[in-house]
Amino acid sequence: MIRPLKIAPSILAADFARLGEEVKAIEAAGADFVHIDVMDGHFVPNISFGLPVIQSIRKHTKLPFDVHLMIAPADPYLKTFADAGADIITVHAEAGLHLDRSLQAIRALGKKAGVSLNPATPASVISHVLDRLDLILVMTVNPGFGGQSFIPAMVEKIAQIREMIRGRNIDIEADGGIGAANAGVVTRAGANVLVAGSAIFSSPDYAAAIKAIRSGALSVAA
Repeated sequence: MIRPLKIAPSILAADFARLGEEVKAIEAAGADFVHIDVMDGHFVPNISFGLPVIQSIRKHTKLPFDVHLMIAPADPYLKTFADAGADIITVHAEAGLHLDRSLQAIRALGKKAGVSLNPATPASVISHVLDRLDLILVMTVNPGFGGQSFIPAMVEKIAQIREMIRGRNIDIEADGGIGAANAGVVTRAGANVLVAGSAIFSSPDYAAAIKAIRSGALSVAA
């Protein structure tokens, strides 16, 4: 199943002093999702932002909010993130003992359910929850910080997941160190949602940066 390519700028790399404007700008520049990295300083060694920020920017765009919860535990906060405006809620397989329950809870809230895998986590851990999933996020860096270098070994994991989900209605998302130069590598392996932070927000022209990533992805996509 060939799925449409989607570009999801990560606002972790945006200018926090003008976040509402930044969200409007990426929508105008052709983004498909707004990727929102929520970090707790516990599950990952950094703290980003939480519910008030998501609530405050929700009114600035109609783009889907792709909320990536790098927090543990996640379950007690699922409803509050759903209420804040999340459209997709992704939890880490490593962040709790009951992944199936977490995914059921997300879908019960009327939201799309995603699971994220850290670089050292094998694809096999999600083999028994595929029926609960709308999105699988493959971390192509270690979570917790923006601006890290892409880990090439994750290309093989993306390809493994593509085989696991063949024929299912599930997006594969790659997150970390993605830019125009390596977008084609991950799309060829099977990813169709590309998260990019620094590659977009460090550019003086967001539309040109998004176009470059999209062109790089499509030029060699299988």
